[in-house]
Amino acid sequence: MRPFDYARAASPAEAATSGAEAGTSFIAGGTNLLDLMKLEVMAPAKLVDISHLDMGEIEETEDGGLRIGALVPNSDLAADPRIRRDYGVLSRALLAGASGQLRNKATTGGNLLQRTRCYYFYDTAMRCNKRQPGSGCQAKDGFNRIHAILGGSEQCIATHPSDMAVAMRALDAQVETIAPDGATRTIPIDEFYCLPGEAPHIENVLAPGELIRAVRLPAPRGGCHVYRKVRDRASYAFALVSVAAVIRLEDGVIADASLAFGGLAPMPWQDKRIEAMLVGEAPARELFALAGELLVDAAQGQGSNDFKIPLARRTLAAVLGEASGLEVPA
Repeated sequence: MRPFDYARAASPAEAATSGAEAGTSFIAGGTNLLDLMKLEVMAPAKLVDISHLDMGEIEETEDGGLRIGALVPNSDLAADPRIRRDYGVLSRALLAGASGQLRNKATTGGNLLQRTRCYYFYDTAMRCNKRQPGSGCQAKDGFNRIHAILGGSEQCIATHPSDMAVAMRALDAQVETIAPDGATRTIPIDEFYCLPGEAPHIENVLAPGELIRAVRLPAPRGGCHVYRKVRDRASYAFALVSVAAVIRLEDGVIADASLAFGGLAPMPWQDKRIEAMLVGEAPARELFALAGELLVDAAQGQGSNDFKIPLARRTLAAVLGEASGLEVPA
C-alpha cells in the first residue's frame, strides 16, 4: 500500500470541499476501498474519513417514504422493521450480499459506489480500460464467465457487483448529494450510473468531491417483493444473475410491476419494455417466457459467459412466477 494523507471531516460540507482535491477519496466502512488500495488498483493521495459524520439515521419523509443516511450499515438497513415490512426486496438483497461481518461495516453510500469484481480490473499486470484508460480490455478475449451480456462496450464488459443497488433501482430510489460548493441535488437512481461506452473509468455522474449524503425511497408501492440471486456458492459470492421484483396483482391481473437485474450489465439493469408487457396481463407461463426473451433480445455473450443468456431468461420467469403465485420451474 502506498503512503497517503489522512483527514477527518467535521461535516458533510467540509468533506465535499476536501474531496474536490485531486487524488482524494472518501472512506467510511472501507470494505472495498482498502482491498483496492492494498492491491494498488487505487492509490489515493489523500483519504477523507467521513465515518463519524451524522449520516447514520433512517428517517420517514413527508411523502411517506424513507430517507436512509449514507452511513447506515447494510446490516442495520436490512434489519430495520420499516424496510422489512414495506421494502422487502431491499432487505432480501442486502442479506444476499457479502458476509455478516462485512454487512456490519459496509455503508449505504459505499455500497452504491463499490467497484466491479472483474478479475482483470483487480490484477494490475493485466490490461484494463477501467483501471487505466486506453490500455485495452483483456476480459474481451479472456476468461469472462462473470462478465456482462448487456450494456457493455468494446472498451469494457465488467459488471456492477452490488445487490443493494439492484433493489434500489427496482424501488426507484433517489441519491441525495452535496457538492464542494455546497450545492445539493437529488439524482434518480436510473440516472446515477453510466454505461462504459468509450469511457469505462467513469462509472457514475458524481462530480469530483460530490458526496452521497442519503438515499431516498418513495412511499411503499405494496405488492409482492422478491429478490433472487443465482451464484456459484450459497453465500459470499457475487451474482451471476439476480432479479429484484415488485409485483402487485389486482383482480387476477398484474396491476404494477417493477424489475431490476444484477450480474448482467455494468450497472443495475432495467428494461421498461418488460414492465409494460406485464402490466394489465394475467400471470401465465407463456407471458413470463416472453418477458425473458425480451430481457435478453440484445444480449451478447463473450464465450465463457454465454450461459448467462438462458440463465437470465429462466431466472426472470421463475421470479415472476414466485411473485405472482404461479409456479414456474427455474
